[in-house]
This record gives sequence, C-alpha cells and structure tokens, in this order.
Amino acid sequence: GNEVGNSDPNAPEWKKLDSNELGITISMISKPTRVVINGLKKKGYEVYLVGGCVRDLILKRIPKDFDIITSAELKEVKTFSRCRIVGKRFPICHVQVNDTILEVSSFSSLGRKAGGKFSHDFRKPPGCNECDYIRWKNCSRRDFTINGLMFDPYAKIVYDYLGGMEDIRKAKVRTVIRANLSFAQDCARILRAVRIAARLGFHFSRELAFSLKELSCSVLTLDKGRILMEMNYMLAYGSAEASLRLLWRFGLLEILLPIQASYFVSQGFQRRDKRSNMLLSLFSNLDRLLAPDRPCHNSLWIGILAFHKALVDQPGPLVVAAFSLAIHSGGYLLEAVDIAKRISQPHDMSFHELSDVPDLDTNNLLMTQVIDFAASVKAALCEMTDARYVSQSMSKYPQAPRSDLVFIPAALCLRVCKIFECVRRGKEMGCVPK
Repeated sequence: GNEVGNSDPNAPEWKKLDSNELGITISMISKPTRVVINGLKKKGYEVYLVGGCVRDLILKRIPKDFDIITSAELKEVKTFSRCRIVGKRFPICHVQVNDTILEVSSFSSLGRKAGGKFSHDFRKPPGCNECDYIRWKNCSRRDFTINGLMFDPYAKIVYDYLGGMEDIRKAKVRTVIRANLSFAQDCARILRAVRIAARLGFHFSRELAFSLKELSCSVLTLDKGRILMEMNYMLAYGSAEASLRLLWRFGLLEILLPIQASYFVSQGFQRRDKRSNMLLSLFSNLDRLLAPDRPCHNSLWIGILAFHKALVDQPGPLVVAAFSLAIHSGGYLLEAVDIAKRISQPHDMSFHELSDVPDLDTNNLLMTQVIDFAASVKAALCEMTDARYVSQSMSKYPQAPRSDLVFIPAALCLRVCKIFECVRRGKEMGCVPK
C-alpha cells in the first residue's frame, strides 16, 4: 500500500492501505449498510466505515455492527425515510433499514463536541492535508488503536493514523492515549477492552493491563443500564467463556458478579487457571450456538447464571436431566422424568456439582425434586437481584473488594423466571417460546 513517512520518532507511522490487498470486498459489508452509504455517496458526501467493523473486516470476522461517518450534517442524513437523531451530548443518527438500525455520525458534530479540550499525547502526523487532518482527529478520539481505522469503500483505502494495523498484527489491545487517562475519561472502556480481547483472543498492552487492575473499581460508577449492556455484549455474542476468564483474571468478576466470583474462589480457581469449571463449561456450550451477528436474548445468560447457582447445591444428575428436558419440552414433566430415567450415557464426573446422589425410585419423588430444583433456580435469580445478598457473597474472602452491584432490572428478572415457570405449572399454563 501507499505509505506516508513520519518525522516524529515516537508517533506511529501512518499509512494509507489498499483495501483490496487487505482482502476487503464490498460484499463483506452488510446490505443495509450498503443502502445507507450508497445513498450518502450519491448525494455527493464523503462516507467512511469506522471503528470495530473495519478491524473485523481486516480479520475476516463478522462485524457486530457497522458504524458510518460522513461529511453530511446530521440534518442532511435525516432525509432518509426512517431516521432519527439521538443523543444530546454526542448526537448521532439512527437510520433504520428493514430490521437493522445503523449508527451514522457526522464529522461536523464530532468537531463541535470536542470543545477545545482536544489534547493528546501525539502530534498531528506530518504530511497531513485538511482531509487527513479531519479523519485523523476523528480516529484520535477513539478508545483503542485497533478501533481507530477508517475505511473509504469507494476509494478502496483504509486509513491508519494510530498504528492500529501493527497492533492487529501483534494481536494487541492498546489505548489511543495513555491507558490511565483513557479509562479516567470513560471507565466503560475497561469493560470494552475485556470484551474485545475476549472476542478476538488478543492480549493487553502492559500499560493497559496495569491500569485495568488499578482502576477496576471505577466501573461501579457507571450507569447500571450501561453495565448490563456491556455484560450482554460479553456474554450473549459468542465469547462468554473467554470474557468470564478475563473478568476473573483482572479482578472484575468480584465487582460485577460477586456470586460467581465466590464460586470461582470456592473451586480454588486461580486467576490464570487454564482448567475449566462447571460455570465456564455451561458458557462455552452457549458460545458454540452464538456469533456476533447472531446473539441470544440477555434473559438466556442470566438464566444460565441462576441455573448454575442452583446446581452448586447438588440436586443430582437425574434431577438436572429431567429439569432440562422439561424446559425443552415446555413443561411436559412426566414425559421428561420418563426420558431422563432411560438415559444410559454416563454424565461428566469431573464437575463436583454433578457428584452422584442416590437414584430416586419413583416418578413422583423425582418430579417433586425437579419442581424443588425449579424453585431453587428462581431463588437464585432473586438472590442475584438482592443487593444485600450480593454484597455478602464475597464476605468469606476478606481480601476481595466489596460490591453490592445489582445491574439486572426486576422486569428482566421476571422475564427469566417465566422461562423456568413451565416446570412448576405444566404445559397447559403456556410457556415462553424457545
């Protein structure tokens, strides 16, 4: 690709790369995105893809979503039929194409919001013309270098002002400005760093890893809705197991999910442990069914957390099998019990949660136990949304930070309860569809 030199030895070399050489084709961009960018281009505006989607296209991964930035003013973008401007501080356009909502931001509104406080550790790259300067300034406000790439699908150029390509090659997550400043500016970046590293299998720069540990408690200042959103991105998009491992390794699990952290401690699970446990195993099975463009509803991973919490009380493999079959069939409990008793395949003995308990002879006894287990899953859900219980869960481990964070709202909790309701009330009561 065409590369432009740089006289500042500390600044990353900035590059214009040929998107064809990177293997990016227009067909890799989703249809709804193409509708919007083509519409803006036809009206004569500059239009780029920016952020994580460019990184994912380079890595031949399916982007979770496509972010668009344009030289058009937001009110000009609003000429699309189904479009609204959202956000007061950082206004952007949500353009709806069929069932997809695309985020479109404007260079002009991004320029205004900086409000003169734009100061960074690196200087403007030399050899930068006015267009480059506008692009560079926008990329420089991003969170991580690998998210600071900009792609012009018409000129077929990827602009890399921050050394993002080098970090993609090194599989490294590095902040655009110093990590401690970046996280102080927006502590949600701590959770985003974990999510990106988990999803891509990247490692953190040494400086970022240090700041992550130092500032982990600052995530408690985030809005609860924001925490739920970030946790959903981690657990519902196909990289839940890797996310939980990283949250545990960097001391974030005891802040965000103290009940689950307490389970990790009780298992003697080390911070860098390579082994698995029952909780990680449940989520690695979930990961196999999901992808960035095919996530699950957040009630599913919340249900799994509650299901596992109830499992820790060891109901016995037969009860668990019958319970799972009953949910799968939407409440046919007698049939579930019957099938469970006929299962001849041995269960995995490596998890102490499923250590053998004596077999239950009668169907009635087994049905009672399954209904009791459903009640303990429901109780676990209530405990996860009870700040007092959550704060006590790590009390046996005095060195752990105290957290009474409850970010799962009551309405969502009720929705999860409905998934398990059919086991108690039977098929005729109606149930949540799969």
